[in-house]
Amino acid sequence: MAQYQVLARKYRPQTFNEVLGQEAVVTTLKNAIRMCRLAHAYLFCGSRGTGKTTLARVFAKALNCQNPTPEGEPCNVCSSCKEIGSGNSLDILEIDGASHRGIDDIRQINDTVGYSSSSGKYKIFIIDEVHMLTKEAFNALLKTLEEPPAKVLFIFATTEPHKVLPTILSRCQRFNLSRIPLETIMAKLRRIAQEQNIEIDEEAIYMLAQRADGGLRDAESLFDQIIAFHEGRITTQIVGDVLGVMPKEILFQMDQAGKEGRLDVAFDIVQQIFSQGKDIIQFVETMTEHFRTLLLIKMAGTSAPFLSLIEVDKPRYEASAKIYTQEQCLTILDLLIEAQNQIRFQSSGRIALEAILLRVMRTHQRLPIGFLVKRLAELEQAVQGTNSVQPPEQIANVAAIAPVVQNNIPQPVVTPQPIPKPPVIQEVKPEVRPVGSITEDPSPTAEELGIKKKPQKKATAVAVSEPNVQVQKVEPPTKVADTPASTTITHKQSHYDTLLHFAAVELEGTVKKK
Repeated sequence: MAQYQVLARKYRPQTFNEVLGQEAVVTTLKNAIRMCRLAHAYLFCGSRGTGKTTLARVFAKALNCQNPTPEGEPCNVCSSCKEIGSGNSLDILEIDGASHRGIDDIRQINDTVGYSSSSGKYKIFIIDEVHMLTKEAFNALLKTLEEPPAKVLFIFATTEPHKVLPTILSRCQRFNLSRIPLETIMAKLRRIAQEQNIEIDEEAIYMLAQRADGGLRDAESLFDQIIAFHEGRITTQIVGDVLGVMPKEILFQMDQAGKEGRLDVAFDIVQQIFSQGKDIIQFVETMTEHFRTLLLIKMAGTSAPFLSLIEVDKPRYEASAKIYTQEQCLTILDLLIEAQNQIRFQSSGRIALEAILLRVMRTHQRLPIGFLVKRLAELEQAVQGTNSVQPPEQIANVAAIAPVVQNNIPQPVVTPQPIPKPPVIQEVKPEVRPVGSITEDPSPTAEELGIKKKPQKKATAVAVSEPNVQVQKVEPPTKVADTPASTTITHKQSHYDTLLHFAAVELEGTVKKK
């Protein structure tokens, strides 16, 4: 029986045209070959599965090809191309930087670099994961890398270019390989499925491509794993079982349950996650991507070019987007991003996930911040407009409301207008003060009440010192304090304080009374 070859190796690109998602790099390398403008060192940087080692091999094959095409493509027919493709070429030395990272390994390269190639045009050294070399090894390579012998090229590949010494970077032509687009990965998986005679749902292909995170090799490896797991048509349920991902229907059910106020659904979802052995962090990341998609739909619609959705999911996402507001989506995203950093350190992941789902679903019951601010401003204006004889310290308590800022969006703040101080409002009733705290007679004098003394009645000064007599003589302040308007003001003030306290609790302290 012939040995099986995995999909990632079987469908590895053998020419420049087969390399996907790196058009700028491919064009530069082909033009360099065609115009004979070759550098002596190249550095390919990028995340995993983007084609760094593949490009290095194809580039080396094109340089030593005996019958290259006018566009600079290797023929894949000559002996040199076949030897490089099988890894048996004596002119192409591929070195693993993780296992050959010492200064002795670099000395061996410096000793052999002077020998000419056996059959090809160039002698090429490919060092993969070059950032793993030690500082001493890098320093030993500097002189050779700066002035190598003729017909000698170095090609480096790394996922962490920041760990490479600047002296090495300055001697190389650097190419940054980008992540492969989602649509490109899906197209490659469709072609593989067609050539392998495998039936797979479009949504399942989307799940594989999305999980690969821009790496084509990761997508091909996952596809190979699923083919070995299931025989027959591959559905989203099968992909979810292999990847440990909950189906999207759970998220749409959560959206509807939150709108209807059925918070018990959160416990049901968590029970399914734990009973099926799903990863909590993976589920939180799926939720984050879900609400990010809802926010993009709210802002730009389903036809936005940066929104990657298959046609099957668009109606469901449009229906869920109508349930939330933009402010809700932003609040939930902040909550989920914070939860991803904290849930790893929680002693009970189940309780932490239940709390997160409950807080997400309770966002439907929270009053909008704009409505609360508007209502508080109206109550404040009503209290200020009717309370003409309210003590100054109570007016300050009602009017002093801190500016509200929610999600970096400043809300309107109503500036209270100063209220003129009444001419006579300094009466202090004796029954309000505690017994034993008065050392002097608190009754106002005749001058304080604005009563002019009559010259012929000097003996009336004794009556002024009696609180009851004096209060009875000054009728306007007593009437103002006992009027129905004063009772209405007190009722409105109490109602306003209650609503302000409720708003402060609901907004978790973002609105405070000073």
